Amino acid sequence: MIRFDLMDTPCGPLLVAINRAGLAHVDFVDGLRPLPLRPEWRRDSSALAPFMREFHDYFNGALRAFTLPCAPAGTAFQHEVWAQLRTIPFGQTRSYGELAALLGKPGASRAVGAANGHNPLSIIVPCHRVIGKDGSLTGYAGGLPIKRTLLRLEGIPI
Repeated sequence: MIRFDLMDTPCGPLLVAINRAGLAHVDFVDGLRPLPLRPEWRRDSSALAPFMREFHDYFNGALRAFTLPCAPAGTAFQHEVWAQLRTIPFGQTRSYGELAALLGKPGASRAVGAANGHNPLSIIVPCHRVIGKDGSLTGYAGGLPIKRTLLRLEGIPI
């Protein structure tokens, strides 16, 4: 069973879902896309309280690194990319090319971008910290305004 809760953030409502192993889904709810809720999902504020506390602290500037257990579904390559994304420190950015090189796959920028786009754990796996090689903002599943807000929250000039 998946348990979930919603919280208001400076970027809009945030959906946080957990399974028995940890975080399974974190995404902004923009009203444009349907909620990814399934029949087996149950709202459970008490089970999500420790998770929501960390998100609250992040959005209030009191948390720079999450300690929450994560259990996202994905391919081996996606997990490799997501693990590399989690090494990008708060307040810093990397390009897709830099990530591909760090993975030992210097020609795989597009594949890294695709894995980035399928990240089910927004903020926790900080895909918002990935920018174009020229320093420009590039796509973000939650939309560029949310990406810009998250980067500014982390002190990254845009």
